[in-house]
Amino acid sequence: MNFINSYLQLKEIFYEKIRPSTVANPQLLLWNSAVAQQLMVGEELAHDPTALAAIFSGNELLPGSEPVATAYAGHQFGHFVPQLGDGRAHLLGEVVDLAGKRWDIQLKGSGPTSFSRNGDGRCAVGPAVREFIMSEAMHALGVPTTRCLAVVTTGETVYRDTPLPGAVVTRVASSHLRVGTFEYFAARGNHEALKALCHYVIERHYPELEGGEPVLYLALLDQVIERQIELVVEWMRVGFIHGVMNTDNTALSGETIDYGPCAMMGAYDPQTVYSSIDAMGRYAFGNQPKILQWNMSRFAECLLPLLDDDPTKPVKLVELIIDELPRRFEQHYLEMMAGKLGLSACKTGDNQLIDELLDHLKEHSFDYTLTFDRLTKSQSCEVVAGQVSQELGVWWDRWRNRLDEQGDDPQTVQQRMRQHNPVVIPRNHHVEAAIRECEQTGKTELVEKFLQVLRSPYKDQEHTAEFQDLPADGDRYYQTFCGT
Repeated sequence: MNFINSYLQLKEIFYEKIRPSTVANPQLLLWNSAVAQQLMVGEELAHDPTALAAIFSGNELLPGSEPVATAYAGHQFGHFVPQLGDGRAHLLGEVVDLAGKRWDIQLKGSGPTSFSRNGDGRCAVGPAVREFIMSEAMHALGVPTTRCLAVVTTGETVYRDTPLPGAVVTRVASSHLRVGTFEYFAARGNHEALKALCHYVIERHYPELEGGEPVLYLALLDQVIERQIELVVEWMRVGFIHGVMNTDNTALSGETIDYGPCAMMGAYDPQTVYSSIDAMGRYAFGNQPKILQWNMSRFAECLLPLLDDDPTKPVKLVELIIDELPRRFEQHYLEMMAGKLGLSACKTGDNQLIDELLDHLKEHSFDYTLTFDRLTKSQSCEVVAGQVSQELGVWWDRWRNRLDEQGDDPQTVQQRMRQHNPVVIPRNHHVEAAIRECEQTGKTELVEKFLQVLRSPYKDQEHTAEFQDLPADGDRYYQTFCGT
């Protein structure tokens, strides 16, 4: 791995140069060989678990790595915190992969920094394993996401509510630039830093954008919004609930980042919340599109001083872009849901067909993923078709008539549906079981078996049925925690 450090071209107000803290006894727990190959990790190193543990615990640095903790602010549950930053993470640098794409390599749980706010800078095994499992599952599902290269146990104890085994997770991301990064400098009135940040983001993620100021910044806002819309629509497609959609967890790359209190929805209900810290349901499944608009409004506010010396002048223009967001989202969302129902295009009246199905699922507490999987299989299995038609009643007939209207054969419809509807998702109780095995025994057999299924989520496999089963209580009492 050959590191470059383009973020260090920015002034030091953007980061703190600091090495990871060493750990007592690093041991490699999980290794992502597919990501390693993509990043061109050398064969000799990739087969040396002792060396990997030393490097990806932070005990040793690879040549070219210049670790930093990055500065950012953020709105957390709607309340602005002017300084957050990497309180337990170190950006080692960037690596260019086989395709020429640049990736951040970040250690998380690698020790305190000046942004730690009295925290210990460490991470427990559970949250590290969760991020590894969930990010791999989301990647396989086709959802833009950061990924994990490694999880290394530290041989040390992390103290939370109870003593827990410690770990360091290596996150691979297109970047760690966030809405909160912009908020950090906007709150300080540092317009020069905001301009530098804009140009860095454009170079890194939107090199196709052209034009002078301020048109360039408006184009950036528009493209960031588009990627965020595409991302959240994908979350809605697979039933993903992020759980902590703060602006510091809104990546400008359009990737899912921070899997702390995330979960997958079982029975369909737009008010579903699993996060223990989201008592008011701000980040419930059905609220995610509204929070997307709220977060993009905060990003737009950061850009106002760059659009005119009098930041009140461009307000109307920016408001038009933000006000248009729900319409843009609805268009993407309806196209996605049409695909889940096997429709080649969305036409007038299809939104009612979609809404009626979702209302039926909610009323009868039907599982979101399982229902769409069975609808998909109903195209080629008369037994499944008979069962589902009884469960969905009149709606089934309306849907079948709509499919007949478009004239596609059942095989074409099924192929279209399968592209949108997974067979298996990382169900919460199975994620928890895999985490418990790692925490209690240090073994990874269940994690590896689970990942094997999750990496092909649109196919029925040998062990698929084992990970499709629903929890006895329907996740009614399930809660997630940030794991900080």
